[in-house]
Amino acid sequence: MDFFAKIWYDDSIDNDHERMNAPMTKQEYFAHCADIYGTVPDYPFEEDFETAVLRHADTRKWYGIVMKVPRRKFGFDSDEAVDVVNLKLPLDMYGSFGAADGVYPAYHMNKMHWISVLLPDAQTELTQFLTSVSYDATKQKPKTKRP
Repeated sequence: MDFFAKIWYDDSIDNDHERMNAPMTKQEYFAHCADIYGTVPDYPFEEDFETAVLRHADTRKWYGIVMKVPRRKFGFDSDEAVDVVNLKLPLDMYGSFGAADGVYPAYHMNKMHWISVLLPDAQTELTQFLTSVSYDATKQKPKTKRP
């Protein structure tokens, strides 16, 4: 188990296992984002009312995108469409989580920087942790003064 996965698993021991080990619904995920980050889903794509973008309030930069994607896109033998959230990870965390966690290389995004979390397959706590990481990875960096 790598460093980041170990931190997540060690921290998860102290939480309410029944609730936190269960997957989140899309509505629960949006409620979490509203409560923690003060963001609400944005639907920027014409005639697509399923795909929602989550943005920073100040910069409007994306930290997540929620969409319906067939399981087949992730290697399953099923065309069932499930709710997926794409999140950005720092390079040093990429590969820390895998299919057993409900986490895959990103669908329809740069696979070196983004991951897809299948909401019905991932534990609530992991989804919340990865959302926090994505939120931090995409927030505006302080400007540095040049000498």
